[in-house]
Amino acid sequence: DNQISIETISKIVRALKSYSYLDQAQERTVDLNEDLENTLTILHSQIPENVRIVQKFGELPKVTCLGSELNQVWTHIIQNALQALDEAGGIITIETSADARAVSVKISDNGPGIPEEIRDKIFDPFFTTKRGKSSGLGLSIAQQVINKHHGVIALESTPGKTTFEIFLPKEGAQLKQPQRKTSRIIEEIDSFTGESGDET
Repeated sequence: DNQISIETISKIVRALKSYSYLDQAQERTVDLNEDLENTLTILHSQIPENVRIVQKFGELPKVTCLGSELNQVWTHIIQNALQALDEAGGIITIETSADARAVSVKISDNGPGIPEEIRDKIFDPFFTTKRGKSSGLGLSIAQQVINKHHGVIALESTPGKTTFEIFLPKEGAQLKQPQRKTSRIIEEIDSFTGESGDET
């Protein structure tokens, strides 16, 4: 009975293709609910039996974004929640909604919460908590991707409820803004030092 059905395999292959947007251009107009579904399909084997995923998906407009990069954001946050729940298990809730200006994705877990003194550090590269058995790059990458989309990532945490909420502008990421013609290296240095080359 151990054989995985062909349907299951093709479902995973389809999800992987959509998740990584292998056969499409980077930037496209997507239904974030579908992307979250694909992400959950791919993470399925990492979700232990004592963790329940609750999906509360609202009606969403399609948004123009870098789909595969946003999928990495959902993956990092869900993995973070799984690590927080650890052996104890629990519930991860994924909620989506939209208002006049933004699309919101909320990912919550009912684990022990993130202590206040480290909350502002969790987006730092290489910072790890007991929650993070990984390299700790996950959430800092998540924040970079959301910034690139001109969105916001917010964290609220109390014992028993930790929520990451991502707001993305409804009109899409507007990634096609004309880029300054500076060399890549200068931009890299700017982003590293937090300086901006724009003198406005």
